[in-house]
Amino acid sequence: MKRGVLEIRIPGRSTKAEEHEYVTYFLDRFERRQTTATVDLDARARALAATHDLERPASIVWVSNQEQRWGSCTPAEGTVRLSDRMAGFPLWVIDYVIVHELAHLTEPNHSSAFWEIVNRYPLTERARGYLIAKSDGDVKSE
Repeated sequence: MKRGVLEIRIPGRSTKAEEHEYVTYFLDRFERRQTTATVDLDARARALAATHDLERPASIVWVSNQEQRWGSCTPAEGTVRLSDRMAGFPLWVIDYVIVHELAHLTEPNHSSAFWEIVNRYPLTERARGYLIAKSDGDVKSE
């Protein structure tokens, strides 16, 4: 961004349709980054871990390469990644996904013990419904 103007450079040989696709893609990406920058994931993860007796992650970050999942966790490394497609979602939904991923630090699979941990978050059912609605009926953060 230069002087308040978002500059998007595309190949000169692009068709009008390709130009539209490029601009839409990069504008969406820019807007998601602007929105996600306002959410302090570390602070939210610390607070949720303390409130719901969960392990804290070694790191938690937004990523732009998760098209099918809302979040992912690598328990061996203690890392959590959240899809920036959630930019603009209500914080209670983002908190649910954080809790879901933090639960994987203790229970790596979706066993009944895992769901007992996730269900410590009081808005679990409501947040799952929200995510199902946003993903055409299929929650892929599971």
